[in-house]
Order: sequence, then structure tokens, then C-alpha cells
Amino acid sequence: MLPIKHRYLKKRTKNKEFYDQPITLPENIVVDKNSQNSQVCLIDYRENEFIHKEIKDLEEIIPYLDRESVSWIDIQGLGSEDVLKKIRQIFNLHPLVLEDVINGVERPKIEEYEEQLIIIARIAPPKRRGDSYYSEQVSFVLGRNYLLTFQEESENDYFGGVRLRLRKNKGIISKRKADYLTYALLDAVIDNFFPLLEDYGERIEALEQEAIINPNRQTLQNIYQIKQEFLQLRRTIWPQRDAINSLIRDSSTLISDEVRIYLRDCYDHTVQVMDLVENYRELASSLMDVYLSAVSNKMNEIMKSLTVFSWIFLPLTFIAGVYGMNFQYIPGLNLRWGFWICAVVMVSMAAGLLLFFWRRGWLDNSSSIHRD
Repeated sequence: MLPIKHRYLKKRTKNKEFYDQPITLPENIVVDKNSQNSQVCLIDYRENEFIHKEIKDLEEIIPYLDRESVSWIDIQGLGSEDVLKKIRQIFNLHPLVLEDVINGVERPKIEEYEEQLIIIARIAPPKRRGDSYYSEQVSFVLGRNYLLTFQEESENDYFGGVRLRLRKNKGIISKRKADYLTYALLDAVIDNFFPLLEDYGERIEALEQEAIINPNRQTLQNIYQIKQEFLQLRRTIWPQRDAINSLIRDSSTLISDEVRIYLRDCYDHTVQVMDLVENYRELASSLMDVYLSAVSNKMNEIMKSLTVFSWIFLPLTFIAGVYGMNFQYIPGLNLRWGFWICAVVMVSMAAGLLLFFWRRGWLDNSSSIHRD
């Protein structure tokens, strides 16, 4: 095969910057220089037996694969090329599998190889980077009696609840095979979106109050940002829903009929997340109308205030203009109390106009949306 030249792949790094990387063959593993070093954790279990250990030498995994138990190998961090190559060798992974795993920007999908089922999913970390939404890729490789999971980072323990259930032998998970473990982890991935959406609900409420009480340029930017985040969130959930649906629909021998029933519940949770995302998108879009209405109301209040002051000073300006003309004979110009009489008339006119506007309700701002 001829080498590939002058072709480049644009790839997203952890800090959301882009860099150009030459396209390589699938057999060659090229890790991201910003990725964390790989940490390998092994959990081997069956009914009334649980083994949990950190793996330093990957050869320690091999004896567990021959046992009548379920082996869960969790790789956290994708920055160790030697570890990934050894994992590919031990589990006889297709070169395209690790390419999808390392890529990190894959669309959620399901792919089936000879004796392995590949699941690419995305999960929302519990702690967001700043105020923007981002997601991480989680990859699953399901075999007959084992499950490989690949996580981009080791900081967030997404599967701590599942580990605790296995350690304390709670529920039926320790009595089931690797396909049930896959369901439990996928369910944890989907359920992780609910706290994120709850946080988005609070942000929308805060933005709505800000748009009503004190609309400004930053409010408009925040509304636009949250609309873009919901668009990204929708692009994450939509293919994930289709991927789980394909697990239920397709006749893979690695997924039992019993586990397909549980996957239906996981699919229902995905639909709920999708419905919440759509509802919040509509609310975020309506925030723009609220913002424009509040800004228009604020402008109306300003124009009303200017109009009131114009009406007050218009007759005063007229009187001052008349008595400022350079004519020799102006009525009242030579009176001893002429200035004070004119001042009293001007103040009386201003007070009268204020009283008139107040009775008409033009000075009452209680119905105004904007309050300083």
C-alpha cells in the first residue's frame, strides 16, 4: 500500500484547540500528546466473589480471561501508546477499534466485529469547564466474558456507583454476564445527563430573571451561548439514542434477550433526556423574545420620561424666549416685581404640568418591567 501523503486530519484536543495531524494507517497508534497516561483497573467477579486490583503489568490480565467469571478492564487515560498496543494484542482488537477509541470525537455508534461488540458513547462530566458544555467519549468493547472500557480522563469516576454495587454484591449485577454489566454502565452514562439538565434549568431561570429585570449586552451573549450549548447537547443525545435502539433491535449474540429488556429502560431514559433537551431549547429560544420585549419596554420608559420633561420645559422655554427678545417695550419688563412674577408663573406651569401627568398616570412606573 502506498503511503498517504499531503493529507491532514483536524482533531480536537482536550483544551478544545485544533491542530493538524497527518493521517496514519489504522495499524499505527498515534496518541494525543495532551492525553493523560493510561491507568488500568481490573475487576473480576462472579456470584459471591469480587476481585479489584490496579494493573501494572498487563500480562496479569490474561489468567482472568480463562476463568468462569466476568472481567471488567477499565482503561482511564489514552496517553500511553505501549498500554494501548498491549491491550490490542491481548484482546485481539481490530485496528479500527483503537482508531475510534483514540479519536475522541466519534459520533455515538455501534459496530460489531467477529466476537466483539464496539459501543461508542458520550458522557457529560459532572463538573463543566467554566460555563460551557462539553462531553467526553466513553468506549466499550464487549466480549464473551469480558468488557473493556476506555475513558479519556481519570479525574471523573463515572462508574463509581457500578463498582460499589459489585463490591457490596448489591442487586443482580454480580449474577449476570458481561452484557448486563454493559447495560449498567450505559445506564450510568445516560443518567449522568440528568444533573446536567437540572443545572441548565436553573441557568435558564436565572437568565429569564436577568432578561426581565436588567437586560444588557451580556444577557444577550449568555442567551446565545446557552442556545449553542443545547444544539451541541442535542447532537450528542440524538445519535446515542439511535445507538441504544440498535442494541435492542439488532440480533447480536453477545446481548441476551433478557438484557435487551433492560436496555429498553435505558432507551426510555435517553428519550426522556432528549425531550428535556428539546423543551429547554424552546425555552432558550423564547428567552430572546423576553429579552427583546424587556429592551423595548425599557426604551419606551426612557422615551416617556424624555417626553414628560420636554412638555414641562417647552412652555418655560417659550416664556424665557419671549422675555429674552431685544425689544424696548415688553409688557411687565419695567415692573419692580416682574422677574419674580415670571418665575412664579413658570414654576406654577411646571407644577401644573407635573400634576396633570401624575393624574394621567404617566409618572407611575409600577407597571414597568424594568426597574433601576
